[in-house]
Amino acid sequence: MFPFDVILFDVGGVLLTNGWDHRERALTAEYFHLDLAELEARHPVPYTAWESGAIPLKAYLDAVVFYQPRNFSQDDFYGFMLNQSKLLPDGALRIVEELAASHQCMLGALNNEARETNEFRFESFGLRPYFSVALSSCYLGLRKPDPAMYQRALDILGRPAERILFIDDRVENVAAAEGKGIQAIWFEGAEALRSRLVSIGVL
Repeated sequence: MFPFDVILFDVGGVLLTNGWDHRERALTAEYFHLDLAELEARHPVPYTAWESGAIPLKAYLDAVVFYQPRNFSQDDFYGFMLNQSKLLPDGALRIVEELAASHQCMLGALNNEARETNEFRFESFGLRPYFSVALSSCYLGLRKPDPAMYQRALDILGRPAERILFIDDRVENVAAAEGKGIQAIWFEGAEALRSRLVSIGVL
């Protein structure tokens, strides 16, 4: 018997680079000659709302960047943001492909991401065919590591927690999943993940 009914993957930091984390914001601020410290100070509150699906992209950008006139457009800025997304070197996408091809269990995403960037990344990097479910923060209105997000995932999936495996690159997200009885693996690279999955009978 296959050890899990569902395997859930984080996206940024496991399959792709992060969509809009510290590094991406720093590069974008440098390109557009923005004050990074000011951008970082204005970022957290509207970003939490955007990533939780409470506000759209324009509201986030208005609060963080376009609260004053700029010599570039929101489309220019957002396009540069999107261009920061790349396949993660030593990421787990090949493992996802193998698991999807085996048809042994359901695969899904459990990730923090704003709607616009989430949908861009899923489409641009061909993730949707692999995932039967996208438990993304922008759809659930919750963010990891809030225990309520894992509970919502369990409610939606309708599977026992011990029959679900979750893979994430942040220790706090792994710990929160385990707190709900979900088996979890801290992602430290594709080779280490493959070895762990072999040891537990997944690969």
